[in-house]
Amino acid sequence: MGKSTGFMEYERIPARVRDPKKRTRDWNEYSLPLPEKDLTIQAARCMDCGVPFCSVGMEIKNGVSGCPLNNLIPEWNDAVYRGEWEEALQLLLKTNNFPEFTGRVCPAPCEGACTVAISEPAVGIKSIEKEIIDYGFRSGLIKPEPPLKRTGKRIAIIGSGPAGLACADQLNKAGHYVTVFEKSDRIGGLLMYGIPTMKLEKESVTRRVNLMAAEGVEFVTGVNAGVDIKMADLKQEFDAIVLATGASKARDVNIEGRDATGIHFAVPYLTQSIKDNLENEGKQTLSAKGKKVVIIGGGDTGADCVATALRQGASSIHQFGHRGKLPELRTNQNPWPEYPHIFQMDYAHVEAEAVLGADPREYLISTVAFEKDQDGRLTGLHTIQVDHDIENHKYTEIPGTERFFEADMVLIAAGFAGATDDIFTNFNVAKTNRHTIDAAKGFYRTNEEAVFACGDARYGQSLVVTAIAEGREAAREVDFYLMDETFLP
Repeated sequence: MGKSTGFMEYERIPARVRDPKKRTRDWNEYSLPLPEKDLTIQAARCMDCGVPFCSVGMEIKNGVSGCPLNNLIPEWNDAVYRGEWEEALQLLLKTNNFPEFTGRVCPAPCEGACTVAISEPAVGIKSIEKEIIDYGFRSGLIKPEPPLKRTGKRIAIIGSGPAGLACADQLNKAGHYVTVFEKSDRIGGLLMYGIPTMKLEKESVTRRVNLMAAEGVEFVTGVNAGVDIKMADLKQEFDAIVLATGASKARDVNIEGRDATGIHFAVPYLTQSIKDNLENEGKQTLSAKGKKVVIIGGGDTGADCVATALRQGASSIHQFGHRGKLPELRTNQNPWPEYPHIFQMDYAHVEAEAVLGADPREYLISTVAFEKDQDGRLTGLHTIQVDHDIENHKYTEIPGTERFFEADMVLIAAGFAGATDDIFTNFNVAKTNRHTIDAAKGFYRTNEEAVFACGDARYGQSLVVTAIAEGREAAREVDFYLMDETFLP
């Protein structure tokens, strides 16, 4: 695929981004398009490998390796190399309903599994994917394609994140009548109200939702299905129900002083910031301006909090992680094609270094107590360094490493503990020991007749690309359940 010797002739061209200091003055996307000539070179690096592991989505050691959507990566790389952009677009859309999302926010497990990455920097797959779909929209090739026939079957999808939207898109293509219920005021789930605008501008989400609506999908916002509409009523009106409600049960830190004023969960904080940008002319109602901010949690959501607090004008930012600093290169315990657990500077950390002068991350650190004043306002955190026994998954406090960090805002980004409790009671579905909906992989069926589940609500907290794959697979099972056959991929 591509040019047979391209991986030997050309170096990887990094994705283009805006200047980190300048971009923190606005909320626009930080990424920039690559010129077509650079994309051609990138695509030329795709080698004619015997087994394209980039396309083979699988789990290795509880991590994602390769693309969960089984994207036809070598094929559309070859099309881009030959300048056949329409062909590349058709190949991309065969497996991915929403490349405009994954091309912006996916951590690209495909690149970690790229064969070139055994000894050289991987092919820039994510950059190429983003430009293919942007070309499609820019050229007017993405148009509404409603199904030619309707089956008469009606399906309710609860939740409008990437899993719910992918499931709705596929079932609509199969000719079913699909209604998506969203308890928030806008469609998109975490795509709309979790991922900051500088990573994913909300016009991209709205554009896709409008396209799906033009193809016949019905969207209902401001309705908490299971509460505002009971499950019994949903079952009467619809032939099948799909729960795609996400894994939004936030993991808390239950330590001394937790009730101090100034401590917030990360997602509500990010949601409010996005709402302010959409509705409040950018005036931030829950703002870090002039504050000493500490973020508890070393993952992507924590990084998004760093970027948001920077734009709001925080005076200082620290991001606490329970794990140690990752190595610069793969270790023997993390061989190809596993996802590479190596040190990287996320967009937010680059920005913090440029604006505040240092990477905000603190490693192997545990918060032991919050300090507050006599009025209950947060003043700081007491911490201690820990030793991490990776093999036995144990953390041990190191005496004498106690520290105090001044803070008047703490954002808890410690991950999620599964689906919220109301999902199980309102829909009478069984749960796993991970607090997710019990729906067997390969069938996506719950213990309730005609009720299915997919995405983070079933799988647990994961990637947008995994959620899309879940939605597609669940749609296939629903279609088969309703029609006794299915032609969905």
